[in-house]
Amino acid sequence: MIGKIVMEPTQIRPLSTVATGDTVRLVRVEAGRGLNSRLAAMGFVPEAAIRVVSNGHPGPFIIIIKDVKMVLGRGVAQKVLVR
Repeated sequence: MIGKIVMEPTQIRPLSTVATGDTVRLVRVEAGRGLNSRLAAMGFVPEAAIRVVSNGHPGPFIIIIKDVKMVLGRGVAQKVLVR
């Protein structure tokens, strides 16, 4: 008899909780129209790969998305949901 394979559900969490060096996929941005539009223009679209370069507290939150390195505020990183 073949054992049952149980797939663990993918956990959605804020980008601000991702450890340095990890790569995640964007699920959605939970913000107002203005911030959503600005982030979409910078490449924050569903399924975009985001690599966390630095998540040092209290230092800057640095990511790479679509081969562009950028610094995000912690408040913005909290609104970006990833898996």
